[in-house]
Amino acid sequence: MDRIQRVEIIVTGFVQGVGFRYFVYRKATELNLIGYCKNLPSGEVLTVAEGLRHDLEELVKYVKVGPMGAHVSRFTTEWLPATDEFNKFDVF
Repeated sequence: MDRIQRVEIIVTGFVQGVGFRYFVYRKATELNLIGYCKNLPSGEVLTVAEGLRHDLEELVKYVKVGPMGAHVSRFTTEWLPATDEFNKFDVF
């Protein structure tokens, strides 16, 4: 049985001001994931998502590419236990 997990993704590059957060939001909601995506003061974008592992892996692949106009130069993921603190996917 697939268990609920959490992934935290940080992308670096030309990722702010190009619709990156809403790109992630659309895919996360399509995959029924919960969590959030936000711009960081460093110029990076942080995504925190919880859901089934195979859906999270699909989101990771999607985020690595980014929307048209973005350029992801660095990408990190951290897999963690789910905290069950979210009830939807938000953009901040």
